[in-house]
Amino acid sequence: MKLYYTDVFVLPLPPGHRFPMEKYSRLRQRLLASGEFTPADFTTPAAATTEELQRAHDLAYIQRVSNGELGAAELKRIGFPWSPGMVERSLRSAGATLAACRAALADGCAANLAGGTHHAHADRGEGFCVFNDAAVAARAMQAEGRVRRVAIIDCDVHQGNGTAAILKGDDSVFTFSIHGARNFPFEKECSDLDIELADGTGDDAYLAALDTGLEETLARSQPELVIYLAGADPYAGDRLGRLDLSFAGLEARDRRVLEACRTRSIPVALAMAGGYAQPIDDTVAIHATTVITAKHCFFG
Repeated sequence: MKLYYTDVFVLPLPPGHRFPMEKYSRLRQRLLASGEFTPADFTTPAAATTEELQRAHDLAYIQRVSNGELGAAELKRIGFPWSPGMVERSLRSAGATLAACRAALADGCAANLAGGTHHAHADRGEGFCVFNDAAVAARAMQAEGRVRRVAIIDCDVHQGNGTAAILKGDDSVFTFSIHGARNFPFEKECSDLDIELADGTGDDAYLAALDTGLEETLARSQPELVIYLAGADPYAGDRLGRLDLSFAGLEARDRRVLEACRTRSIPVALAMAGGYAQPIDDTVAIHATTVITAKHCFFG
């Protein structure tokens, strides 16, 4: 199973910044230590090109990001200061999901060990998201003639509002988001299918809702590729989550999504999306379980 990592591209953050950037390097280290993967399974991706980005983003926005011309309000919305490292990492993160999609179409499943930047809109970033890797990758796979229909299954605790906005009216890419009703973003977009959950929703109620959503999503979209945003933030111990899923519940979530695709012979590209638990190792453990579950599901 091919894994694409971007943690070597440093995003400088001020002291005390609440985004847990170190989770990415810890995830790669944990997967290497698990015995499930060898160093040959890990690859640094190429950066997404302007042509690839422009299928989902306005050229003027891409240029403002690249040239350091974002205004103070735009940077505040994103939540990161601008730096060349911010640009490089954002491009590589989108490139990792592109690479994971191509590998998944060849092998059945692959993963971006970062990504899931689903709050980025066509003309702006927000919520720690600069470029929308799932939308960029879906459009790229279509432009390259690899697939016609894609489904984006977003299980991050926050709605994939940017993904929904970018792909609104595009019947060839189905967007499904299952998320906290009262969590960020507070003004939500309309995905093709949204399932909103009350604060404190636990394993049983979550999994029942997910089963319904998966059945509808796959029946309506008939996808040739699924991009799965496997957020760790529905976890009960997540600082920004507000749901009450256990480690076992999250593993069951992953297994449901992955097996639903595998039994239908649908390739899956994974992105890790959000996760803000303290201790950070809880988030790392959830992400690692997602990747290992995918390996066992598709490769035995």
